[in-house]
Amino acid sequence: MKRGGDLAVTVLAGIIAVPLGLLIALLIRATTGGPVIFRQTRTGRHGREFAILKFRTMRDKRHEDEPDAPRITRLGALLRKTSLDELPQLWNVLRGDMGVIGPRPTLPEQVVHYSDRQRGRLAVRPGLTGWAQVRGRNSITWPERIELDLWYIEHHSLALDLRILALTVKVLLRPAGITAAGGVNPGFPAPAHSPAPAPAESAAARIVLPRQATATAPRLAREELRG
Repeated sequence: MKRGGDLAVTVLAGIIAVPLGLLIALLIRATTGGPVIFRQTRTGRHGREFAILKFRTMRDKRHEDEPDAPRITRLGALLRKTSLDELPQLWNVLRGDMGVIGPRPTLPEQVVHYSDRQRGRLAVRPGLTGWAQVRGRNSITWPERIELDLWYIEHHSLALDLRILALTVKVLLRPAGITAAGGVNPGFPAPAHSPAPAPAESAAARIVLPRQATATAPRLAREELRG
């Protein structure tokens, strides 16, 4: 039943998303050139890996050591702010890699740090938005976010999903706190052999409600890696 709802929401969203996505793709090609879509491996339901899709928001590196922040284009910054860079993830939903609502998918390098309890967030399909996204996202510590995801899985219901959708729309209309202070995701487990720190990337419904972060941690050194 939940899968049917995901498909229905995706089809309805596609009425607006397809023409808008084509326009965004043309603008990226005209201003940046190169690939329009950015792909990155994430971990989904039951630990199955898949390629998450986003519109590219960065230009190519001019030299090997160039940091990520200056590479974000003006169009890319706008796409991140409005979360429109996440539109291609509707295809991930159609493919069954993701659902509309669920824990945000993260990197395999991060999943290996999960405790047995935390691996419980892999019991369902990851989502475009979720309970953790509308309850603080990057302004709260990573362990807190996982607890919110686990709470959602335990208390999942149609009423809760509708509440999350309503909160998602509300916060997207008033975007704030897209990343935590300094681009740091507090308490996020650092991947092994991580390169130099870099700004994190957005995710579908990059939703953050005001709240003071309670801890600090190394930034995730991956191009376009929020949520």
